[in-house]
Amino acid sequence: MLGALGVVYGDIGTSPLYALREAVRAASPDGMLPPNAVLGVVSLILWALILIISLKYAILILRADNRGEGGIVAMLALLHARRARPGTWRAMLLVVGLVGAALLYGDGAITPAISVLSAIEGLKVDAPGLAPLVLPLTAAVLIGLFLMQRKGTGYIGGIFGPIMLGWFAVLALLGIRGILLSPSVLAAINPLMALDFLLSAGPGVSFAILGAAFLAVTGGEAMYADMGHFGRVPIRLSWFCLVLPALVLNYFGQAALLINHPEFAESPFYQLAPDWAHYPLVAFATVATVIASQAIISGAFSLTQQAIQLGLCPGLHIQHTASHEIGQIFVPMVNWLLAVATLGAVFFFRSSDALAGAYGIAVSMLMAITTLLAAMIALRWGYNPLLVIAVNGFFLLVDLIFFAANTTKLFEGGWFPLLLAAAVAFLMLTWRRGQNLVQAARAHMRQPEAEFLDALARNPPIRLPGTAVYLTASPRGIPLPLTNFVRHNHALHERLLLVTALVEEVPRVSDEHRVEVTEIAPNVCRVVLRYGFMESPCIPDGVRQAIERGLIAGIDADDLSYYIGRETIIPTERVRGMAVWREALFAFMQRNAERSAAYFQIPARQVVEVGTEIEI
Repeated sequence: MLGALGVVYGDIGTSPLYALREAVRAASPDGMLPPNAVLGVVSLILWALILIISLKYAILILRADNRGEGGIVAMLALLHARRARPGTWRAMLLVVGLVGAALLYGDGAITPAISVLSAIEGLKVDAPGLAPLVLPLTAAVLIGLFLMQRKGTGYIGGIFGPIMLGWFAVLALLGIRGILLSPSVLAAINPLMALDFLLSAGPGVSFAILGAAFLAVTGGEAMYADMGHFGRVPIRLSWFCLVLPALVLNYFGQAALLINHPEFAESPFYQLAPDWAHYPLVAFATVATVIASQAIISGAFSLTQQAIQLGLCPGLHIQHTASHEIGQIFVPMVNWLLAVATLGAVFFFRSSDALAGAYGIAVSMLMAITTLLAAMIALRWGYNPLLVIAVNGFFLLVDLIFFAANTTKLFEGGWFPLLLAAAVAFLMLTWRRGQNLVQAARAHMRQPEAEFLDALARNPPIRLPGTAVYLTASPRGIPLPLTNFVRHNHALHERLLLVTALVEEVPRVSDEHRVEVTEIAPNVCRVVLRYGFMESPCIPDGVRQAIERGLIAGIDADDLSYYIGRETIIPTERVRGMAVWREALFAFMQRNAERSAAYFQIPARQVVEVGTEIEI
């Protein structure tokens, strides 16, 4: 629970810094802030937290796990969308899911920027002259955060968890202080307060209020994305026992303050505290917003690993940062790209007010997609269709209302995360399509087993001592590196292992189901190794396990030569596939992806690469 506080709830836990401020600003376009507007806004925030986070995410969405793992890609694995044929409904689900995954990256560029900026801007409450320092200080804090990522989620969560516990205690105490000033604010518990105010405010103002109030629930998606890091039960307990009560108390405290002092609308959070506590609170809020950024960053790491394993993203270098927990990872490429995008957002928008316009649209679309996929999973698991349509349909309607409200902010900055998400989704779809084209080309070039063995019998090659391991993407046919080796050298090793690593649509595969060995000819065995999408394939360990279990005899695991195909992709118009420029983009990604030997953790001294050209 302490680790979850430090990683999962950082984002939503710092929303009180800016969410109510933006909502009451939207509720008072003429500059006047009557008490009924304040009550309507805080009532809306309360019921958004209850409906979207408590009921939808904590109760409903966390049930849609793939053996403990959560997130959009885990949902796609449950629906077997990766294996969908083009043109089918599952193929459409895959596209929708990839868009949802890409939205998480777009959101990831905004979350650290608005969180840290909103905290450091607290300096201007008592010292407006410090305004020029806000941007440099924000940049310095964010750079330090991204530099810390290599230490690992567990390390960061262990440090940040106790700090976040103190943060939620401060939120609750400040909120109680405000409520005591004006207990009448508790009338906002009635949801009719929110409904009456929205109906009376007019469509334009109501949509602006809904879009601003949605800022109070951004970060809730991290509950699902980070479920594999901490588990369903600690995440739920943390939310209901600590996070939700603290947030509600603080929002109500801010609202109570504004009822008595509407002039504090520019910074109600900091005005809740006594004057002597403003600067310490700015420092504490800055630390808390650093933690807020951690939720989205760790979620992006987890999402990237899953996408790579399921063939939806090029291979990237992944570092495991904890031996006791497989989910603790660091992806350097994703970390630094997020850092560049986040710092770009800070210096482009320059204030948390401007970033509020960019924030929310990507999250609201992601939440709607998650609800849709959860409904498909519930139907696949055999739940009553009427119940699924009623429950998920209600939550989808709520999501779509908030999404529609956030579209009004499209030209105020909402285009920024959508542009980033569109770029990521396009790259993912290009990679998947290119991989399919390469697999089709390999299948056409791959020699059938019977034909290969007949050729060896008719024209026996020179036999080389030792055992050669040939990696192949397919569990059928003869791998291209083996065919090319025999054709050019007229030689063959005494023993052959044809090894295929398959990624199953489950997080992890048990050791007893890891290895499957089939003898296809004397001294020629096919070895199929199965891994989950949250595991890092290690071919040498898999082969060693097969030897230790007696599935392969007479072989020394440390005296093997691994032959791996090094493919050069040739974009061409002669082969029907993608547009040539898109094929060239795929070829670029393929050249810069992590090499197969490193990806499969094969020692460099045991690797032999055999070149192959493939036209797509």
